[in-house]
Amino acid sequence: MLRNLLLAVLLAGPAAAQGIELTVDGPAGALAGTLEGMTGAQAALILPGSGPTDRNGNNAAGLSTDSYRLLAEGLAAGGLPTLRIDKRGIGGSEGDGNAVSLAAYRDDTAAWIAALRAETGAECVWLIGHSEGGLIALFSADLPDLCGLILLATPGRPLGPILVEQIANHPLYGGYADDIARVVEDLSAGLPLNVDGLPIELALLFQPATLGYLTELIATDPAELVRGLTLPILAVTGDTDAQVPADAGDHLLAANPDVEVATLPGMTHTLKQVAPGDFAAGAMSYAVPALPLHEDLLPLLLSFLQGAE
Repeated sequence: MLRNLLLAVLLAGPAAAQGIELTVDGPAGALAGTLEGMTGAQAALILPGSGPTDRNGNNAAGLSTDSYRLLAEGLAAGGLPTLRIDKRGIGGSEGDGNAVSLAAYRDDTAAWIAALRAETGAECVWLIGHSEGGLIALFSADLPDLCGLILLATPGRPLGPILVEQIANHPLYGGYADDIARVVEDLSAGLPLNVDGLPIELALLFQPATLGYLTELIATDPAELVRGLTLPILAVTGDTDAQVPADAGDHLLAANPDVEVATLPGMTHTLKQVAPGDFAAGAMSYAVPALPLHEDLLPLLLSFLQGAE
């Protein structure tokens, strides 16, 4: 079915939204999401990125992208029923959004897989994880009834070194890279948090309410999670992503030679398209929901899904 509809979706673009609301009983309360498309042999579950990001790719802290809505609608137009969700404690989902862990998100993912299969009749479900959502997808790869994984702007190395590099390259806070490295090393060693000497903007990266989960992410190596997996896996990065280095997919490929890797020129962390290397425009993509997805993203995903059938 996906093969027959690929040309149509490339010519016509995403269809008008026909989403229906779904809820499922999760371990910490009711979870909410939006389903695009009704039936299919396969379906996809979009796992959001970090922070209080909702099912559409937006949050009250200023993130306004609609990236997940555009992604879900585009894939549904290509014949793949797609569910985008609010993480626990976010949007329409109940629970404490701070008291989370990779295992907790795995439990929520399992509940969504069962509900999505029941709603669509799908034989299996693709996990499409964006950024932190890609780590959740990797952590959930042993769940039953999975078709495979699609990792969008997902780190290929532990979060700690990436965070230090981001600070080192920051025009205002580059001089604090060694201090951030010390904090990361302390957390990795199980030592108490000590943000003495950091400006308040950087100290706020280590909120007490979410410190436990952040510490877990710092200790998680995506390459170790992907090693040995036999599911079809596609890792997509952008060369204008200010948060996840473009070589992230290469690190995953080094750990598992069966991973397919693609880097899209001009794709930002929000999956939008700007001129390659234009990081200033990339920063603006966090607040311009009308900016379209990268023009090659949906064709790439649909082509991969066809080959994995």
